[in-house]
Order: sequence, then structure tokens, then C-alpha cells
Amino acid sequence: MNLDRDEPERGTFTIIGERLTPRLAWCAEGLRQELQRRGHEFFERPIPDIRLVLSVFPHDKPQQYRRKAQATFVVGITELPEQPSDVLVAGYPYLLRALANLVILLLPGQEGIEAHFITLERGHYTVRHRPGRDDDFFAEIYERLHPLASSRLVINNIFRTDLEPELWNGDEITEQISRAGKRLDAMNLLPAPFPVHEILTERELRHVKRLYGLGGLSYGNLSARKDRNRFWMSASGVNKAKLEVIGQDILLVSGFDPAIPAIILSVPPHVQPRRVSVDAIEHWMIYQQHPEIGAIVHVHAWMEGIRSTEINYPCGTIELAQAVSRLLAQEPDPSRAVIGLKNHGVTITGRSMDEIFERIEGKIIPQVPMS
Repeated sequence: MNLDRDEPERGTFTIIGERLTPRLAWCAEGLRQELQRRGHEFFERPIPDIRLVLSVFPHDKPQQYRRKAQATFVVGITELPEQPSDVLVAGYPYLLRALANLVILLLPGQEGIEAHFITLERGHYTVRHRPGRDDDFFAEIYERLHPLASSRLVINNIFRTDLEPELWNGDEITEQISRAGKRLDAMNLLPAPFPVHEILTERELRHVKRLYGLGGLSYGNLSARKDRNRFWMSASGVNKAKLEVIGQDILLVSGFDPAIPAIILSVPPHVQPRRVSVDAIEHWMIYQQHPEIGAIVHVHAWMEGIRSTEINYPCGTIELAQAVSRLLAQEPDPSRAVIGLKNHGVTITGRSMDEIFERIEGKIIPQVPMS
């Protein structure tokens, strides 16, 4: 994988869906025309390595597209007859039922149709249609969609049973991470995991975990540097308030293989390891580029007066990692910084885990601004 890329690729796409309502058919056709106008190649039927799939379905019949390639980005598109009281709560299950990376809900607004974007990270933002301005509407949807759909995930894990025996039970750094998880819980910064088991079958859940590189749908993560090239990090889908077992709750990230691409993890030989947090590529890049940084905390919250990424790239993508690293490089002191992730949360760096909490206590805003 070439980590450096001047601009997002313009790849292949397809649209799937049957028995569409007039509004859904209008949306599908408008997006098809806009994508082709921007240089994307349309296929009537999906090819094995299709880059983008627009999966359009009635709200009472969510459809699933089973990817043949990990790089395929699926956008679920549906409509609801009226505005729900909580769009995120109403829309998030469609993200899972459609096995999608992103869902767009078409809802009636006061001045016309509204396209509500729902992301896996619980992001929610809106593009509004203005009468007689169809082209502008689909162009704006494209501008919000394309960077996400063309971003590159790093969610593969390579487990190597080469962790030093003296680290099988952790060290003083993993103890700091464990304490930090409890502090996040005490600060009410660990949202309850989404009840995914209530929505998906076990087979669908296994597919979602492979698809997103997740151990489950929990939120937030912590890491701390072990040495120049390695760092400890919380696992995916675990209770961050109870980080105890090395290789399952906390893992040692020992490298990155860009050819696969994959995160390399050193684990004890006697433990069935969990996947590391999907944000490991972001933390890896930060630690590599900023050796003075000793710890990182990511939470779905906000702080006033911080720099923020301009695009809400998905977790676990090269593009998000690069965007955060670039913003850190602009900070007066990258080792004591807070970077906002648009429509998502914050990445907080520090010399140590304890030092991070000394700085942020009392300054965290639980609600992430959406735009």
C-alpha cells in the first residue's frame, strides 16, 4: 500500500436495489449521474473488486450486499415517511442490517428532502435539498461521500506469539492504561456499546466483525508507548473500564506491514488474542512521527478551541491517521495536544497517561458537534 496519495481515487461503482419508491429511484439516478460526471465507472452488476456499492432499499426491507473484497465501500440508502424524534437512534440499525459503511436516510424536512448521513462512529450530519436544485443536492452528497468511500482501511491483524515472557502479565504502562480506562468510565466518557446482538444474527455479526475489523461496537480507546517502535493499546470491543488480560484486553502493537496492510501484534502464546482497536493505524502513525508522544486517548467527546480534521474519515483508515498527524505537526507541542475528529470525537496526546488526565479533567464536553 502506498501511504502517500495526492487525491482520492475515482473508481468503480454499482447500484443495487429493486422495487424502489419514486424518491429512492430519483436519488439513485441522481447519484449515478453525479458519480459518472466525476469520472467514476458504472457497472450494472457488481464486479468482485467493486469499489463503491450504493445499496438502495425500502425502509422495511433492508438488503445486504456481501462484499467480495475488503476495500468495497457500501452505502445504504433508504427513506422514512416522517422525521423520527432521534435520527441517529432510528438510522443506526440500518447501518448494521445493511452491512453498510455508511447510511443515508432520506427524510422530509420543513423546506424539502433532507439526506441524513449516519456513520459507524455515531456521526450524524445533513445535506438539504433546495427546490429546483437537484444537481447541487447530489453534488453536495458526492462531496461528503467520496472522501469516505475512497479512504483505505487498515483493519487486518497479524498475531505473533513473540511477546517477552516478562510482559505476559503486563507492566507499569499497562497498569496506567487500565487505570485510565476506569477514569474514563468514572467521567462517563464510555458510551454503552450499541446492542448489536439485538439486531444481527450470529452469522451477520461475524460478518460485521470481519468487515470492520471490530471485536464489537464499543467506543473510545487508549494507548501508551512501550519503546521507540512499540506501544500498548486497548483491544476492540472490550469494556474499557476493565482492561486486565494481556493479549485480550490490552495488546502490544509491534509493527505495521503496509504490503498487506496489517497491524502486527506481539501476544503471549497461551492466550486467544482479540483484535486491537481499529484506530491502531492512527496511533502507530502518531508514535512513529512524534517520538516525544508517550500516550494517546481517544474518546467520543469534544473540547473547546481545538483544531479539527476537515473530513470525517472512518476509523482505521490511512486518511484519518494522516489528517491527525498533519494537525499534530502544526501544534506548538504535539506531545500535549488535542485534535478534533470531525463528527466523531477527539484524539488527545500526552507525555504519559496520567499527564493527559491532569490536563483534560473538567474540560471535556460530552456532546460532539456535528456539521
